[in-house]
Amino acid sequence: MPKHDWRAAFLTLLVAGCTGPDGAGAADPARFHRFVYEGSEPENLPRPGPGQYANPILAGFYPDPSITRAGDKYYLVTSTFAYFPGIPVFESRDLVSWTQVGNVIDRAGMLDFTGLGLSRGVFAPTIEFHDGLFHVANTCVDCGGNFVVTAEDPKGPWSDPIWLSEVGGIDPGLFFDEDGKVYVINNDAPEGEPRYEGHRAVWIREVDPETFQSISEPRVLIDGGVRPEENPVWIEGPHIYRVGERYYLSAAEGGTAINHSQVVLRADNVLGPYTPYEENPILTQRHLPPDRENPITSVGHADLVTDAEGQWWATFLGIRPYEEDYHNLGRETFLMRVEWKDGWPVMMSGEEEVPYVADRPALPKAEPPALPTRGAFRVENEFDEPLGYHWMTVRGDPDGFSRVKDGDLLLELGRERLGERGKPSLLVRRVQHTSAEAVTELTFSPAGEGEEAGLVILQSDGFFYKLGVGRGEEGLEVRLRKKAGDDAAPLGDLVARAPLAGAGPVELRVALDGGEMRFFYREDKEEWLPLGGVQDARILSTKMAGGFVGATVGVYAESGE
Repeated sequence: MPKHDWRAAFLTLLVAGCTGPDGAGAADPARFHRFVYEGSEPENLPRPGPGQYANPILAGFYPDPSITRAGDKYYLVTSTFAYFPGIPVFESRDLVSWTQVGNVIDRAGMLDFTGLGLSRGVFAPTIEFHDGLFHVANTCVDCGGNFVVTAEDPKGPWSDPIWLSEVGGIDPGLFFDEDGKVYVINNDAPEGEPRYEGHRAVWIREVDPETFQSISEPRVLIDGGVRPEENPVWIEGPHIYRVGERYYLSAAEGGTAINHSQVVLRADNVLGPYTPYEENPILTQRHLPPDRENPITSVGHADLVTDAEGQWWATFLGIRPYEEDYHNLGRETFLMRVEWKDGWPVMMSGEEEVPYVADRPALPKAEPPALPTRGAFRVENEFDEPLGYHWMTVRGDPDGFSRVKDGDLLLELGRERLGERGKPSLLVRRVQHTSAEAVTELTFSPAGEGEEAGLVILQSDGFFYKLGVGRGEEGLEVRLRKKAGDDAAPLGDLVARAPLAGAGPVELRVALDGGEMRFFYREDKEEWLPLGGVQDARILSTKMAGGFVGATVGVYAESGE
């Protein structure tokens, strides 16, 4: 398939006429004229000066980062779970400014997310560049298991999955040794019966360099963690690096919440035995006061890379809560320098905090990306060109429900609605700020009470708000719905409704401020009118909604049939 073909499929109806996903009827599509996202940073955050950069480097729902270097460029991928297209690919020349150049899972048939919760699907990808070829190893949880895809160009096209049928567990990674041998490392259950909840192991096996199928028996490199006597949990995300004649094995430990950490071990042979660093972990914030100002928590899942000057760096995930352990943005991507101490790669120790501002790499400074990835910014889509790579839907190919035409985004009315674990007519982008707002303007003429289109902000099928235009008993109206529980009614509860004066364009707006959220609407560019009062934004947090994803915001259209 030619490069970027997913966008043509994503934005062009595949069926003649006005047929929507799954044969939705011939009702007129919702016509969105624009979409604006804007966010700000807390005033008390430090700002980078000359020669500095600011964390996170990818704000919002960009978890489990993995990085590789190819010549003078760097490439980074993150998890997307059951969103489509999946596994964004970012490119940078200076490790600070990142531009998304594609997606790994970008066409129908590569993976099947049908019926999955949004926190299933693709977990923790690892990217490696070797011998002119890019490799991504990954797990499709509840949808096939472990696999490898390859590409000559990180922009794509990527191959169909090469399934690793003999590799169990999650978080597979590839290590290409200097002697030509290739190994898969992964998280899986330990030998025998687990001794406690969260007891896992890191395994290694040699694989064929072409087929990636096992050619040796697997063996355990880490059983439990670096201090097995303490019953450590969830050793995962392993990477192996060769430095001189030694091999370094680094992995996350402690789970993805506040006890998250990164540990390191080393050996003289790739197959071990591996000795842990006495001062492990090399990265964590779990021991710091939770009430510190502007905390960055839950750090771990690091991957290391060297720059052109020979300096080592690590990308890793972290969380920025707005109160206690509430955070709506999900796990974000951070960057830190790695220092070598007595033959060990160390990121931080003692009472050090992950920095919001640090010295830039000694690389030529790149131009900021056209689409900002961090800091305060405003992005407006007028729909006069194809949608960018950062737009997503859920559970696979969008089946031709959307197109850009004459400066509008047209969404066909989907029969599968949000909250039903189907493929709704939905397009979203990540929420990247704790204080943010999104605005859309649409023209929509619903024919029946079940037809609705508008603005959505969601964390999962069980936790979302929808501000939509529909038809009630008295005519056109704007209505606010809320769903806060996996066992709640599929479409959520009606919070508030208000009549609309006419069938012309309507603007809808959501404003986020930490744990609070407000909704507004207006017609004919008049004053904004509130709807529903102050709402609880905490239902979009992992603490309340669970899962591994962050909040997204965008537009939807549904038929109600």
